[in-house]
Amino acid sequence: MFDQVAMKSARTDSVAVLIAGDRPVYRASLRSLLDGVDALEVIDDVDMGPDTVSTIHRLCPDVVILHVAPSSAATVEMITSIAEHCPDTAVLIVSIAHDRETFLAAMRAGVRGYLSRGAPPENLVLAIRIVQSGGLVFDSSTSEWVTEHLAQPARVVKPFPELTDRERDVLELVADGLGTAAIAHQLGLSIKTVRNYLSRIFAKLRLVDRAEAAVRARQAGLGH
Repeated sequence: MFDQVAMKSARTDSVAVLIAGDRPVYRASLRSLLDGVDALEVIDDVDMGPDTVSTIHRLCPDVVILHVAPSSAATVEMITSIAEHCPDTAVLIVSIAHDRETFLAAMRAGVRGYLSRGAPPENLVLAIRIVQSGGLVFDSSTSEWVTEHLAQPARVVKPFPELTDRERDVLELVADGLGTAAIAHQLGLSIKTVRNYLSRIFAKLRLVDRAEAAVRARQAGLGH
């Protein structure tokens, strides 16, 4: 069984999925499973290696399935990198959670969900649709950690620990009163990318609009 948080209605168009993991047999079996599901398209399955992140950055699929251990520092770095370069891509881990603190670090880095490797196929398909539509999904074995994290935000120096560094940069410029085009120019990003970051910020912080975002940011000490 798994728990879902903040589920939104799923899109009706095809969901592009990329599978990454270090076990070819499991990747092949997962691809075979998903290839038979309507409105899901596996656009690639890749081994874990030096080119994995660059491939994900190039394709920016709707969902990345990582068959890895979330307790790996390298996994946390990968999730952070995906969130930075592909803000619309949801990351779903399929593996075994070994370490509470590092698992929560992966969550803060931007992972949208976790399922155990032995999860039923229907749970995996549903989880893909949920994370792609903006929701969170976690296996019952980690649900206590997730509940604890949501109830008691981690004690960190930086405000809004659920945001990535780049998302925090964007929010700070919103607090300064900059518009989308000005933010894009200052950070060297496209306007579309800035809009994607804003959407992620609004979703993570449950904000309604830019005005509320600016107020919350200034209350937290962001802006000049």
